[in-house]
Amino acid sequence: MSIFEYNGSALVAMVGKNCFAIASDRRLGVQLQTIATDFQRISKIHDRLFLGLSGLATDAQTLYQRLVFRHKLYQLREERDMKPETFANLVSAILYEKRFGPYFCQPVIAGLGDEDKPFICTMDSIGAKELAKDFVVAGTASESLYGACESMFKQDMEPEDLFETVSQALLSSVDRDCLSGWGGHVYVVTPTEVKERILKGRMD
Repeated sequence: MSIFEYNGSALVAMVGKNCFAIASDRRLGVQLQTIATDFQRISKIHDRLFLGLSGLATDAQTLYQRLVFRHKLYQLREERDMKPETFANLVSAILYEKRFGPYFCQPVIAGLGDEDKPFICTMDSIGAKELAKDFVVAGTASESLYGACESMFKQDMEPEDLFETVSQALLSSVDRDCLSGWGGHVYVVTPTEVKERILKGRMD
């Protein structure tokens, strides 16, 4: 078993019309043993920027603390919030810095940039970015997430349609992966509001 699969995870970010959704499962396991069913994989950096970390849970928490620290320094120095593109470069640089003993994480970054244009991106454990205009996935359920998102995604979805699509994609994908699941956590972010919802899923 790969170290990335040790705790199990499923992450997806999807773009809509001037909005985006980011969703994750809630299971924390040690291989096939479930430890917690309310684990938080998605973190808010600021009102228009969210970060999801799949992979090894301990590394995800360490990396998150470093990123929050760096973002707070940026806010103090620049007196503004970081743009999603800038934050993606920061995450990439921090991961590449540790490339010889990497954080075993696969981050998913989603945010609203200038003129409320949604930005999503993912990267590997050494910070090689992968930008997308529709959706990005990460975690042990990534293969089934690719298939579900590919078949369900439509351009320029409204926030409610986007929520429905990303939720159905997540729930149907984690059912095909025994290391992730136990419900879902979905954020839908528009220029004016952030909606957070908990999904009930299969508990096996």
